[in-house]
Amino acid sequence: MLDSLIRFVRDQYRTDEFIPLHAPVFAGQERNYVSDTIDSTFVSSVGAYVDRFERDMGTYTGSPRAVATVNGTAALHIALQLVGVKSGDLVITQPLTFVATCNAIAYCGAEPVFVDVDRHTLGLSPAALEVWLDDNARIDDEGVCRTRDTNQVVRACLPMHTFGHPADLDGLLEVCSRWKLALVEDAAESLGSFYKGRHTGTLGVVGTLSFNGNKIITTGGGGMILAGEALGIRAKHITTTAKQPHPYEYVHDELGYNYRLPNLNAALGCAQLEQLEAFIANKRTLAARYADHFSGSDFQFVTEPADCRSNYWLNAVICGSREQRDTLLKATNEKGVMTRPIWALMNHLPIYAHCRKGDLTQAEWLEARVVNLPSSVLPVGE
Repeated sequence: MLDSLIRFVRDQYRTDEFIPLHAPVFAGQERNYVSDTIDSTFVSSVGAYVDRFERDMGTYTGSPRAVATVNGTAALHIALQLVGVKSGDLVITQPLTFVATCNAIAYCGAEPVFVDVDRHTLGLSPAALEVWLDDNARIDDEGVCRTRDTNQVVRACLPMHTFGHPADLDGLLEVCSRWKLALVEDAAESLGSFYKGRHTGTLGVVGTLSFNGNKIITTGGGGMILAGEALGIRAKHITTTAKQPHPYEYVHDELGYNYRLPNLNAALGCAQLEQLEAFIANKRTLAARYADHFSGSDFQFVTEPADCRSNYWLNAVICGSREQRDTLLKATNEKGVMTRPIWALMNHLPIYAHCRKGDLTQAEWLEARVVNLPSSVLPVGE
């Protein structure tokens, strides 16, 4: 099976050279737009391409406001601040995620609480969320969710749309509504993914995107905050050093951050966004081929949840055991086909090992079995 998988991947990418996990594709107006930015001399945080990128991303996602940031972690940091996360608060999230999700919580002086995921979405489980809250939390007289033992505020719920597959947002929204939690979506990996016709990152109070070099489109480094009008205006203010508009005076009215996306990067993003739907169609074709290849085997290919459209950012397969996972990883990487295990669970990292957690049976099961497969856009033409 492993030899046939290696041959299958090489056939898709039509090469016997090294195959990366996910490489960017620059097949549109990238050079022209970046050159235009250089010619304009507006290469830093003010420029026409920043405005255009925010406007185009808002139109594409259906978000009232889109605010560009220097990276996805910065976007998530500000998103948590926008919903009121403060030092000493708790934010419920999933242990099966990239470390940036938890780091953004820590930047606010808050701590993550780890709740299990659903096996079919790889995202935060509404049922597990409900169980943890029932066992550990209460709503006080002012309508604030607090822990029973320490009286800490449980401020928000932060699901992540793993590998571009939407989490169960209906279920999460329902639980969050009853427990007075703000839902913040970490949609870093899911640009172009839709949950029941709505773009991920637009169903919660705030959502965030990432445009790192390994994402479905890239600005080199970059992120985006998706929010309603009022929160979007505030996000723009505090990510641009909280500077009040003035012809020449420097008036900063609160603690702000220099989290602005440079115009140079935004130019790249505009060109990439023009190709996004073509990239998604291409990647969905690859996913269908993977699914067919693994059909009837001991490996379970991860597919999009019902009523969703996934961008299939990273294709993933679930192995039958940790031993089978390790064998797959060793065989493919030795033959120059890059594969990677899913992240170590966040509660297994020393920096977050002390954090509260629920029963993580599903996350632990997945940690031992999931492997990501090469997922770059396929070459076109001959």
